[in-house]
Parts: sequence; C-alpha cells; structure tokens
Amino acid sequence: MKTAKVSKYLAYLFLITVSAIWIIPMIFGIATSFRSQAEVVNVGFRLLPVNWIVDNYMAILDNTSTAPILRWIWNSIFIATTHTLLVIVVISITGYGYSRMNFKGRDVLFFTLLGISFFPNVVNIIPSYRIIDILGWVNTPWAMIVPGLAGMGNIFLVRQFMKGIPIELDESARVDGASNFRIYFSVILPLIKPVLIVAGLFSFIGSWNDFLWPVIVYTDVQKMPVTAGLLLLQDIYGNYRLIGQLMGSAILAIIPTMLLFLFAQKYFVSAINLNSGIKG
Repeated sequence: MKTAKVSKYLAYLFLITVSAIWIIPMIFGIATSFRSQAEVVNVGFRLLPVNWIVDNYMAILDNTSTAPILRWIWNSIFIATTHTLLVIVVISITGYGYSRMNFKGRDVLFFTLLGISFFPNVVNIIPSYRIIDILGWVNTPWAMIVPGLAGMGNIFLVRQFMKGIPIELDESARVDGASNFRIYFSVILPLIKPVLIVAGLFSFIGSWNDFLWPVIVYTDVQKMPVTAGLLLLQDIYGNYRLIGQLMGSAILAIIPTMLLFLFAQKYFVSAINLNSGIKG
C-alpha cells in the first residue's frame, strides 16, 4: 500500500513538472506581449509585467503594410481549411481502394508508398518547388494546398479503421445492386466519420504549422501564411527592438489552433484507437 502511494505521488510530481515546463514559458511569452520595450530590455526576469500595456497589440493591428498579421492569419485559415477538406476527400477514397477493393499489386503498392513516405520531406524540396514553379503556383495558395493531399500517414489511418468494418456490409450492398462508389458513399463514409475528423484535425494543424515550405514558395508579403510572416517579423521586430510586438504576433498566430484543440480534444484522444471501426 505504501509503495502504491509513493508511486502515485511520484507520478503526480512528474506530471506537474512536465506541465510547468510547458506552461511557464507560455505564460512568460503571453506576459512579454504586454510589456513595454523598456521593461523587456532593462528589467530582469519577471514572470509577469510590472505594468500591463496593450500598445504592442494596437501597433500590430495598425500595421497593415509591412506586417499584416490579420491578413496572414486569414491566409492560413483559408489554406489550412481548403487543404483539410481536400485531404478528407482524397484519403477517404484512397483508403477505400486499399482496404475494400481487390486489384493486382494492391498491398505491394501500398507498403511501397508507405515506405517511401518515411524519407524526410526535405529531400523533395527542390523537385517540389520546380513543379510548383512550372505550374505557376508560386505565391499562390495552391502551393500549400495541393502538396501533401495524399499523405500516407492519413491513408494508413483510414485504411486501418476501414479494416474494422465488416466486409459483409459491402456484400449486402452489392446484392442490392450497389456500385463501388455507392458502397463508399452510402455505407462506408458514414461509418468512418470519426477517423476522418481525426485526420482532418491533424491535416489542419500540420498545414497551419508548416514553416519551411511556405518560406520557400512565398515572397509576396500580402499572400504569406502566418508562419512565413512570423519569420519576416524577426527582421522587422528583431534585435531586441520590438520584442513585445514580436511576441504579440506569435500569440495571435496560435489562437486559432488553440481554439481548435479546445473544441476538438476528444477527437485527438480517439486517434489513439486505430481499430475503432464496427466489429462483426
């Protein structure tokens, strides 16, 4: 009994420590966005500001030319939302093909593509940029929306979920004269909504947080997503001149994904179970 209590207290101590490591820098970053520049430079470490000000946020919102943060956030919302919707369409159809349809070389093709997906994305940057440039998509949302639509990680997630759905449902639909598309749309699609929501959430956050690729394909300030814009802000607000505005911009940039997580956290938890489809 005593050993169990000690283990329980150690677990609590570990969780509190890990939470503090994550929360304290977050609180300090938010507090810094409410500090004056003089306090940032001259005052030593303080978790909370001596004087709370909103001047940094007012300056951020007033700057619509060199650092249009609200425009960047809107660009990211449009890109991430469109990318996510298209991902759901692509992976649901592809997952259906790999899990429910029988064709020669199906499993070999799937596992070959899955193996290739383990290569770092950085090795594809040059050919990917060349393709985007040929298509005329540089400085357009399509440069971020189209690449990655058929991510093998999401396809694997959907495929595994579909394998938990009894094949007898497909056979019953075929007896009634349903085609493959009808089976996909009317039978399978309603049953895989949970895994599609999870994949959609991962895709949205991945698109929102993508950093290297948007920095490469965007040079127009007004068309940048927020991650590329934040890098630009390091040149505008860097060198310890306007750190409060830099932190304020970063805080504004994470608000949409924080809200998304708060409203959809139960779906993130459900992502742990890959075989939560209907069992026979």
